[in-house]
Amino acid sequence: MKYVTGFLFASLLILNVSDASSAVRITNDRGGLIVSYIVKYQRLASSGESVIIDGLCASACTMVLSALPYDKICVTSRATLGFHAAWNYGANGRAFSDPEATLMLYSTYPTPVRRWIARRGGLTPHTIFLSGKPLQEMYRSC
Repeated sequence: MKYVTGFLFASLLILNVSDASSAVRITNDRGGLIVSYIVKYQRLASSGESVIIDGLCASACTMVLSALPYDKICVTSRATLGFHAAWNYGANGRAFSDPEATLMLYSTYPTPVRRWIARRGGLTPHTIFLSGKPLQEMYRSC
């Protein structure tokens, strides 16, 4: 599993991006399976589209910050990012925090986001939210 997770995160970091002028709007995305978001964001990055974060973007959705170039992302005053530790399922079917996947996820975020997360105790099972002025200082407004 750890090799698969490493491969998936590495693939996020080596995406090819082309030029285009359309945008995808994120308004209420609570996240989901990391693998699904990697595929989704690979396609998005390849298309050259920009992203407008205009509401909640939580959990796996926040991987958009790693998948797209900084200049392809903008935030509105309603934008909120939600971060937490990565988790996985054990043999018994119960969810557990996955420290290795969490570290890989954390390391892909842009430096200002990593610093913000670190000042709040890092990625834990509890979601922390980035919005308002702190977020607007990190990303351009749209």
